[in-house]
Amino acid sequence: MIRVFLALLLFVTGGAAAMAQQSPQEPVAKGGYQYQLYVPADHDADAARRWPVIVFLHGSGERGDDVTRVKVHGIPKVVERPGETHPYIAVSPLLPADEDWDFARLGAILDHVQRRFRTDPDRVYLTGLSRGGRGAWRWAAAEPGRFAAIAPVSGGGDLAKSCALKAMPIWAFHGDRDNIVPVRETFESVEAVRACGGTPRLTIYPDTGHDGWTPTYDNPELYTWLLAQRRAAPDQDQK
Repeated sequence: MIRVFLALLLFVTGGAAAMAQQSPQEPVAKGGYQYQLYVPADHDADAARRWPVIVFLHGSGERGDDVTRVKVHGIPKVVERPGETHPYIAVSPLLPADEDWDFARLGAILDHVQRRFRTDPDRVYLTGLSRGGRGAWRWAAAEPGRFAAIAPVSGGGDLAKSCALKAMPIWAFHGDRDNIVPVRETFESVEAVRACGGTPRLTIYPDTGHDGWTPTYDNPELYTWLLAQRRAAPDQDQK
């Protein structure tokens, strides 16, 4: 009887330990961002395996002090779906009210996660929607050596910094009837990178308003494309 009980206990606790889950995390430094962290259940199963990381930046509507709101859209919503597993670590920071993304604070979280877990430094990806889409363009342009690819949604970048992204795999998304962030922001950002010699992809959703993120993050092709990208060697000519 004792053996049966112990076997059952081992099964239950082992199964619970193996379940992947997303959990809220405190800031890694004073004044930093809270964030949601998703780690695959089998992260520890193979000591030689290095995991890709996807960083997700939310939009203006989720700003505040409630880190659960980060899970309303995008990657942190996707990884919460029951019965699904995902072959990446997901990092989803929370932006306080009335603030815009600070790349130093974002970088501190990413550095911490990369030290804490077995991550692949050549497979770090950046995506975001609306204000987070703009943040993805801008952070990648400020630190192109950090990322293997970006997927901005419903937001454009700083056109003056576009040439920093000429070697970056980019897939941008926008609704053609967006009355919050004009679709021309994404058109202009993509064309500016192309003018520098880059080859970004662009998807424009017909008859779609600001919510370009639901079809984007529900599309399995996005993850197949992202996870196939690897960080390019530094380009000394980037500006």
